[in-house]
Amino acid sequence: MADALHEASKAPDSIPVPKETAPVRTRAVFSASASSLGAHHAASAPDMPITPRRRRPQLEDDSLRLIDDLTNRPMDPMFIDSRLDKRPKSALHIWLTRVIVFIICIAVGFSGSIIVQILHTDPRKEIRSSLAKELTQQTKHLNTLNSDVSSLRVKVENQSKKLANTTKDSTLTYDEMENGTIPVTGPGITLTIANPIAANSDTNSGSLPRESSSNIRVVTDGDLQVFIQILWQAGAEAIAINGYRLGVQTSVRTAGQTILVGVNQVQNPYKIQAIGDRNALAAAVGESSQQSLYATLKAAGIYPQISTSKSITLEAANSSDISYAERAD
Repeated sequence: MADALHEASKAPDSIPVPKETAPVRTRAVFSASASSLGAHHAASAPDMPITPRRRRPQLEDDSLRLIDDLTNRPMDPMFIDSRLDKRPKSALHIWLTRVIVFIICIAVGFSGSIIVQILHTDPRKEIRSSLAKELTQQTKHLNTLNSDVSSLRVKVENQSKKLANTTKDSTLTYDEMENGTIPVTGPGITLTIANPIAANSDTNSGSLPRESSSNIRVVTDGDLQVFIQILWQAGAEAIAINGYRLGVQTSVRTAGQTILVGVNQVQNPYKIQAIGDRNALAAAVGESSQQSLYATLKAAGIYPQISTSKSITLEAANSSDISYAERAD
């Protein structure tokens, strides 16, 4: 029995660690007084038989070594060394670390907000803005060319008069005035119609003219056509919208979100000028004569304004050359 106890006392508590896997550097974790601590197990009774402890088999098994390491050495040696680091840290070092971390957090948050803002922006606004600018430039260039064409036509007519040494008869002059090919002046009215204020609140969004929410009623080409028809029926002799004369080949239509008078773009507010009997024209397009039309426009926040003038001058309309039509015999 004594031999068995002697052999059990010699048995190792755990499988020894090979030299190639042993920690490079070790430090004492416990104080020197730890070795003097006694066992905390309950003492056995004197009459209790002593059972010999079986000797642990010495097996070279990797699975047993893994279990032994997890049981007896659960903490990595390098982690133990890091916990033993008792070097004091100054207040400057601590606050400097906090400031650096705070600056990094601010930079990351600011960058994230910029990225989110970029992702939420509408790239179509820039495209619409560039297209609107290009359309405005092309329209200005077209107006310049039309002005040049009109001036050249006047020169051609003057030269034709000198060469022919004749004067125009009243019938030709009346036809030219009616067709809008020459400038005219006379008394008339000015009717101004504009979009509601809600449709013009977003002026810097890069949107094209008349582009607004689908729930907002704006002035359309149909509204302008209705007023033009009323003026023609009331005896108007010449009509222009925002300075563009209406001729025999002039149309008022919508292209996308833009109202065009012929090929010229017009924007809000829309000013309709008509030459004729100003009292009759004002009465024809007034609220008393067009109650249903004015009620529809007022429900949408559109309020037409009418003013009379003793003298209005309208330029000639832009007319294209006739290539196929000929005078019939």
